[in-house]
Amino acid sequence: MVIAGKADVLVIGAGIVGIATAAAQARRGKKVVILEREERPVGASIRNFGLVWPMGQPAGPLWNRALTSRRLWLEYSREAGFAALQTGSLHLAHHEAEVQVLREFLDSAAPADFAGGWLNPRETVEKSPAVRLAGLLGSVWSPHELTVDGREALPAMLRYLTKAYGVQVVTDAAVSQMDAPRVVSAAGVWAAPEIYVCTGPELRILYPEVFKKSGITNCKLQMFRTAPQPGGWQLGPALCAGLTLLHYAAFGQCPTLPALRAGFAQTHPDYLSNGIHVLVSQNALGEVILGDTHHYGLTHDPFLREDLDEWVRQYLDLFASFPDHRITQRWMGVYPKLSGATEFVSRPEPGVTIVNALSGAGMTLSFGLAHEMAEQHG
Repeated sequence: MVIAGKADVLVIGAGIVGIATAAAQARRGKKVVILEREERPVGASIRNFGLVWPMGQPAGPLWNRALTSRRLWLEYSREAGFAALQTGSLHLAHHEAEVQVLREFLDSAAPADFAGGWLNPRETVEKSPAVRLAGLLGSVWSPHELTVDGREALPAMLRYLTKAYGVQVVTDAAVSQMDAPRVVSAAGVWAAPEIYVCTGPELRILYPEVFKKSGITNCKLQMFRTAPQPGGWQLGPALCAGLTLLHYAAFGQCPTLPALRAGFAQTHPDYLSNGIHVLVSQNALGEVILGDTHHYGLTHDPFLREDLDEWVRQYLDLFASFPDHRITQRWMGVYPKLSGATEFVSRPEPGVTIVNALSGAGMTLSFGLAHEMAEQHG
């Protein structure tokens, strides 16, 4: 078996999990090779809001991991030359039940170093020209969130890792067989004593038995974006409203959250059954990104549903507006999801580590997780 190349570390997959893993290893002096199936990253890591969202993580290790990721994103943005906008976020409240949950978060669930706080309606609209004042009761402002466009950031990171640390990025290199310490790919056979499998849904192919036992499923989402807003208009903070409180673990221990959920089950049952919670972000190009939906299962129809996009738009109209609502792009994303966990890390054979199922929080947690793993294993 002819070896095409050798390294200290092989990383399979150049999505955000693979890039974060490669960066953490390369910074520790390891010779790293990344094998990427496609000519460039086109998976879930570029089909998202581009949000680094510490606000969604509960106090404790996950919050700390998110802040580590945030720090690294800012560091890499300066060094690799891509935009990481320190936009922060606003969680808007239009009903007393939403106010209660947000107040409970601030009073007892927020991390000790959470730097945000409660804003009244006037203070809220001063933060963002998109926020509708009608019906607004207030908001929680968080300064911790970033906006990063994966379409820009991932290629920039690959170029940076190559230039700064000598990482070799091999594209069109779909992996078909694991035979550690060797990997058989479309770009030849590679060898390394450490192999990280960061392939997202393709884990089903490389380690089918591990995948079956893991409990991982796939989440399909629908999203869309506008053209750049006219005249340099700026959204400011990323925006969300009451439905988002049901989605993130940071609010899970708030005593009145079940009552809020029950209320939405009465008023917005289709939103809950389709996993809709509405986020709004704006990238450095001025495009406004909107979504999203969540459907879970191993296999999904490849078709987009117009009714789901319309429900997102209708809910958005309750709390925000911007100059140009014309949609220029729509897409479907699929990412691995592991219920009740924030990642799946497994070592199925000596020298092989699987890192998978960051469950929709890859932009927020990948750099922090990779940093922790590198610290633990030297």
